[in-house]
Amino acid sequence: MPERIHIALERNQSIRYGENPHQAAALYIPAGHSPEGLAAAKHLQGKDLSYNNLADLDAARGLVREFCRPAVAIIKHNNPCGAAEQESLHDAYLKALACDPVSAFGGVLAFNRRLDAATAEETRKLFVECILAPGYEPEALEKFASKKNLRLLEMPCDTSTHPGERDRELELKRIWGGVLVQEPDGRELSEAELKVVTERAPSDAELRALVFAWKVSKHVKSNAIVFAREGQTVGVGAGQMSRVDSVKIAVLKAETAGLSLEGTVVASDAFFPFPDGVEEAAKAGAKAVIQPGGSVRDQEVVAAADKLGMAMLFTGVRHFRH
Repeated sequence: MPERIHIALERNQSIRYGENPHQAAALYIPAGHSPEGLAAAKHLQGKDLSYNNLADLDAARGLVREFCRPAVAIIKHNNPCGAAEQESLHDAYLKALACDPVSAFGGVLAFNRRLDAATAEETRKLFVECILAPGYEPEALEKFASKKNLRLLEMPCDTSTHPGERDRELELKRIWGGVLVQEPDGRELSEAELKVVTERAPSDAELRALVFAWKVSKHVKSNAIVFAREGQTVGVGAGQMSRVDSVKIAVLKAETAGLSLEGTVVASDAFFPFPDGVEEAAKAGAKAVIQPGGSVRDQEVVAAADKLGMAMLFTGVRHFRH
């Protein structure tokens, strides 16, 4: 890490208020530089962006950028309440929404493809604060025209001047008396690094679902648990103080949405400290697990998975997000 960090910022745009109405706020960009990223996004329609809008849009952009096929991320309070990657944007949206349609109300959507008219017709049925996409078909814009308060933003999937430039930027977080600085969590999963630790290895379909779930878990506040099928989240448990509670919340979310968890897979952003989380996931119907490993009780957790007939992969990489 550098010995010194010099930061000069200039105000790019005023914001009505911060996280709450009594907090003043504004968006700043590096002084002397042209706006990039969300600061340079084209605001096509709707009210001015709020502090929370920008924070959620950044989270949505980060998640949807993980996928190569048409994908959608639905973000609420900086957490995904649904994400999907399918052969069409329309199918991806419907599968993402199915994960937690209650929480999606008032959320933020991000797409990694030009938004078409058919998908726009579906999204306009739901109240959302903002939509971010790399482009919009004229017919899609027409469908949104009557929703005057809906914020539509257009931004390429990657606006870095040089490939990977944004991923090399340092992340800063203010604390009392100082600033925490770290590298971004840009580590990508290499399937060659995956280690099968159970008697049963995942099937090809389970492996594809596990990789998808792992990508989503990286963008969920810890403790993070993601139930998924191939290309679709089915239940998300976020931000709990115990991992087993995150499992229970993810199960509850899926049940509330009327989704079956039978045959699903589970991703955990950090290791399971006890077998109970895996046992709860299996009770709900999960058949395979992906997690970093590294607990002093790894052997107990793996033994529990074997007893339940589950497949388990260790990644060796953790994705805490605070």
